[in-house]
Amino acid sequence: MTDASLSVSFKSPLHRMTQTTPTCLWNDSASLEELSYSIEHGAVGATCNPVIAFSILKAEMKQWRPRILGLLDEMPAATEDEIGWRVIEEMSVKGAALLEPIFSAQNGRNGRLSIQTDPRNYRNTRAIIDQAVRFNELAPNMIVKIPVTRAGIPAIEEATYRGISINATVCFTLPQCIAVAEAVERGLTRREREGKSISTMGPVCTIMVGRLDDWLKVVMDKENISTDPGYLEWAGVAVFKKTYAIFRERGYRLRLLSAAFRNHMHWSEFIGGDVVISPPCAWQRRYNASDIDVISRIDTPVSGRIVEDLLKRFADFRRAYMEDGLSIDEFDTFGSTRRTLRQFSGACTDLAVLIREVMLPNPDLK
Repeated sequence: MTDASLSVSFKSPLHRMTQTTPTCLWNDSASLEELSYSIEHGAVGATCNPVIAFSILKAEMKQWRPRILGLLDEMPAATEDEIGWRVIEEMSVKGAALLEPIFSAQNGRNGRLSIQTDPRNYRNTRAIIDQAVRFNELAPNMIVKIPVTRAGIPAIEEATYRGISINATVCFTLPQCIAVAEAVERGLTRREREGKSISTMGPVCTIMVGRLDDWLKVVMDKENISTDPGYLEWAGVAVFKKTYAIFRERGYRLRLLSAAFRNHMHWSEFIGGDVVISPPCAWQRRYNASDIDVISRIDTPVSGRIVEDLLKRFADFRRAYMEDGLSIDEFDTFGSTRRTLRQFSGACTDLAVLIREVMLPNPDLK
């Protein structure tokens, strides 16, 4: 193949990655415009949650307003919160339809729309499972996001046992990932023992790498820690790479997914792994405009000097990096978990407020 034909075959660095390595691209949005761009550059998945839905509605309210009015007629007793979640479901179904040909071609491993359970239920196993069951029935290619909290771990096992592909979210640490992997294995094994199929299931475990970096920067300021600030850009990468090595060694039957992008290493350092990267469309455009080499780096270790410094100075990095750093009972109180749940829960309120403006327009305004 000539250089000219290569340039035609690979539209962009991300497309080159998806065509020449095992690393998959999912789009961190259910916006149809952004998802279409992402699919053009090799994406085989996408996601939706209250934060994303709020952003899409703000940008596309003109298009969504008639449908919201229709839902208000169809659901005359519904609250703004209930209408908001119906909008999330319908956004997700539209995104899933774009991905369904990929889902069929790849037998369920990819081509899924990842829809998040209500983050306010993070302490309620039963509520998480019930919503996961509902979401799984919205389209054949749904994958359901469940938080890696104390209540989320048994929900992950039960949902997996019921044949629901899960995407573990609100996850930042090696101990959380191990707990997810073991829960998924228990769920898959229960299905196998009963003769139930697992052939089209495609579970993943997200590490929100940038949110771990963010939290350690907060800790650095709170505790007056002095270190090379560049080292903090590598914390999430170090946790991801260590977790990936353990997953391969133990043969866990789920993939890791990188999310919460803050720098290009949250993409480039994972190239070559049998993993998923899930950047927002803006980051994809940035990567596609870059001259970063698309080469395998997943097995290149983070500098020992950086890891040792982080282990020495940050107790929360030790909790994130060591397999026994956190117990399941401590997942809910980890700093990154609290910050993320607060944001995700707040987005539910923000979304409801947007719906309220349609439901109860201000009579004082013309």
